[in-house]
Amino acid sequence: MMTRHLTRVGTAAAVAAVAAAAALVGCAAPAAAPATDHDAELAAMMKASFHDRGIATVDRLVQDDSDAACSKAMGAPLPAALAARLQQEAAATVRPPADGRYIGDWRVGEKLAQNGRGMTWTDKSAAPSANGANCYNCHQLAPQEISYGTLGPSLYGYGRLRGVTDLASPTAKAVIEYTWAKLYNAKAYNACSGMPRFGAHHLLDDRQLADVMALLLDPQSPVNR
Repeated sequence: MMTRHLTRVGTAAAVAAVAAAAALVGCAAPAAAPATDHDAELAAMMKASFHDRGIATVDRLVQDDSDAACSKAMGAPLPAALAARLQQEAAATVRPPADGRYIGDWRVGEKLAQNGRGMTWTDKSAAPSANGANCYNCHQLAPQEISYGTLGPSLYGYGRLRGVTDLASPTAKAVIEYTWAKLYNAKAYNACSGMPRFGAHHLLDDRQLADVMALLLDPQSPVNR
């Protein structure tokens, strides 16, 4: 009797232990939650949070292929083939100045470089002529500056360091054409560049670009003195 009773007790205890273990496993491994489309959530949030206001319209939220790819990469390098394709597409947008004049007045270019105004909802016009170049916000331009951004490299000595002592020289020609393309659409050289696409996005007109070019390349500019 005693043995049979102990056997029944042992069996009941074993069953209870198994049930408890099963309950614990159930708590430790809940059913998988349905996948969330975070991109869709973000798009919906952005659409709900912004609206047209003055010249600032919500079409600015629409990403092109390059912006979308770089956002998805989250700072990681793009696959080589994708980066090459995006840079080739960006290079195809670059147009030389309509009047063939790459170099303008560095004095005007200096004022543009130190002007961060333009394209905000309070501005009355989206015309490029109403905008500044905002260069100081990311770059140093001259050693006497006490306030400038560091998102981009220093531009002090830009032309001088590239051997531009005569704007009519063959050396200058290659640097001039490169610099124009860089200002026009920087993604032609770096698919994920954060630099504004001044020409491709009509942020500056040809005359303004030529004046900024002069600031960077004219040997008499404070950038090169």
